[in-house]
Amino acid sequence: MLTPVPTDRSAHALALLLAVAGGTHFAAPRIYDPIVPRVLPGRPRTWTYLSGAAELAVAAAVAHPRTRRVGGLAAAALFAAVFPANVQMARDWRRQPPALRTAAYVRLPMQAPLIWWALRVAGVRRR
Repeated sequence: MLTPVPTDRSAHALALLLAVAGGTHFAAPRIYDPIVPRVLPGRPRTWTYLSGAAELAVAAAVAHPRTRRVGGLAAAALFAAVFPANVQMARDWRRQPPALRTAAYVRLPMQAPLIWWALRVAGVRRR
């Protein structure tokens, strides 16, 4: 069962995770450009910056109690939306050294607990 009222600590931890991830999209965009799914139109760098800006905006929403519910729901949607990039990374890194390949594969199932965490912060509960 999901907790109906999120703790500030959990919400702030999620906001921090999102803010750090969003910031790295601007500080080191070359890390993200190659995993932008090729089916998306335009330049990968544009998508890298857009997703970084989205993460920063969602982090701000999660951090503030008045916007936390919407922010948590947006975080869950964002975690679901970036899943194709994680799949792209796993496909592209199939021939990388074992440690990198493992990191790419571990990212795939990690989206589920991130989505669950975001929903919990939003105050969503199972009925």
